Amino acid sequence: MLRPEAPLPASGLPTVVIAGRPNVGKSTIFNRLTGRRNALVADFPGVTRDRKEGEALLRGRTVRVIDTAGLEEAAPDTLFGRMRNSSALAVEQADVVLFCVDARAGITPADQHFASWLRRQNRKVLLVANKAEGKSGAASAMEAFSLGLGTPIAISAEHGEGIADLMTEIVNALPSTAPVQTEPKPAPKKKAPPKAEESVSFAGLIGEEEIPEEFADEAAFIEDETAEPGLLRIAFVGRPNAGKSTLMNRILGEERMITGPEPGLTRDSIAVLVKDEQGEVQVVDTAGLRKKARIDEHLEKMSTSATIEALKRAEVVVLVVDATLGLHEQDLQIARLIEREGRGCVLALNKWDAVEDREATRQAIYDRLQTSLAQMRGIEVVSFSAKTGANIQKLLPAVRHTARIWNSRVPTGELNRWFDLMLDRHAPPLVGGRRLKLRYITQVKTRPPTFLIFGTRAEQLPEDYKRYLVNGLRETFGLDGVPIRLHLRGTKNPYADERD
Repeated sequence: MLRPEAPLPASGLPTVVIAGRPNVGKSTIFNRLTGRRNALVADFPGVTRDRKEGEALLRGRTVRVIDTAGLEEAAPDTLFGRMRNSSALAVEQADVVLFCVDARAGITPADQHFASWLRRQNRKVLLVANKAEGKSGAASAMEAFSLGLGTPIAISAEHGEGIADLMTEIVNALPSTAPVQTEPKPAPKKKAPPKAEESVSFAGLIGEEEIPEEFADEAAFIEDETAEPGLLRIAFVGRPNAGKSTLMNRILGEERMITGPEPGLTRDSIAVLVKDEQGEVQVVDTAGLRKKARIDEHLEKMSTSATIEALKRAEVVVLVVDATLGLHEQDLQIARLIEREGRGCVLALNKWDAVEDREATRQAIYDRLQTSLAQMRGIEVVSFSAKTGANIQKLLPAVRHTARIWNSRVPTGELNRWFDLMLDRHAPPLVGGRRLKLRYITQVKTRPPTFLIFGTRAEQLPEDYKRYLVNGLRETFGLDGVPIRLHLRGTKNPYADERD
């Protein structure tokens, strides 16, 4: 079961940035303030690399909270240097900076160095002494007075101690012009499930006049996953070093994500809003997925779980592939996972500028798709270079096109005329010496398109005939690149229970 999704911060909110050296508990504080366990937390330094944003309601005021990578002194071209630069950019946006220190470890030279740096940034700074559990911890937190940033706020983010006081101090430090929300927004009401004694008919979905009377009592459908008003959700997934973060930066037009030649830089799933001429979409950059047998570290397991959760939340998944390496078996495994989860998919061939024989590469990829991914035939394929930006403008239109197909519905009358033609062209096979009688089909669900067939012993329909029908649906109604679900239901024999 997925955790409730955290809302992305709206524009114009006051910004609170959490900064400090590695392993002082910044991500735990972020989770406490936002009220959700969105940031990865582990008991060793350097877990957070990219900035992660969340929305928090503190004493009636809604703020944007940014978790940052640990501040370390390093050369700009190194990984730690790039992480520090990302954190420095976040501090430039801040209305309030929470400078975190570890009360257990005491004040270190690094704390002193970055406290001095923060004083020069002309930002409101609150000094937070984390890991100050109990009376002894609160006493050790007083050592932070030496940093010259005011009275330290002693908390224990792990145990929730002092968080209420921290929220009050943040609100008091916010600019007076910040928008005020007197009470939390009420959670949207969930659609009540149908009562057990009441059957839900297709009539409520497609109109009573379209339901043959003989199937009316049987027509209990799978609950439709109706799209709630909101943003189109997109996830970038793929193997490590395929260029997902570079693609995110290119679409955003800024160096938002940490990138470099090292594989596996992204550890957490980072969601951002992207706007183009057609409106806003939510895009999630994820950690690379390796073969399951190679995942042994606890942190990588958490990263993989976060990636899969982002995939499940997405409406369309962009599978980013390194075109110079071709379509790898692991890429196909990820594509099959996308299909099993019922998401729309767009295949993104990155690093296209480095491909020497483009025609041969493209043909090899299409051939591999035909033979190894037939269940998503007609998938959108976009080739581009995230590094140079060439053809990058084609990606979001392809995603929106796939989303429309994923949400599409076929009228029942048109669907059954097609169904009769398919049955006439190729009759259902004999099963146990008796021919199956398929009578009626209707679409019971979108997201992805899902169809239900009624007929005598329909549940015994062989797999090859189901593939014949699915391929016909895809070709006739243009359901390219999205999973198609086909369910079967045998009609009840009214005389089956009678006894002589």
